[in-house]
Amino acid sequence: QVQLVESGGGLVQPGGSLRLSCAASGSIFSINAMGWYRQAPGKMRELVAVITSKGSTNYADSVKGRFTISMDNAKNTVYLQMNSLKPEDTAVYCCHAKITRLVVGREYEYDYWGQGTQVTVSS
Repeated sequence: QVQLVESGGGLVQPGGSLRLSCAASGSIFSINAMGWYRQAPGKMRELVAVITSKGSTNYADSVKGRFTISMDNAKNTVYLQMNSLKPEDTAVYCCHAKITRLVVGREYEYDYWGQGTQVTVSS
């Protein structure tokens, strides 16, 4: 099995910063991509940022220039540095990973999700 454990959420004032972390552990052959999604009350879940194992990144337009995603391959950990936070960034942020596992000698890719961490931007 694979677990994703997130940390770093909390309450911050507008204009402030937070850094989210998500560590993957368990039966991992390789991590193909990791990313962050968020869901605000009454809204659909949306992609915030994603990074592949080769370092390619993609961001939602609403966070470009403010958020930075990075990955430490040795630690199987993805980070989301969030700067210049706005009240509209308030949401539950969930980590996602596309992970390849070996099952009976064959490679299979699976999707895994973290439990979510609350980010609240308010004065």
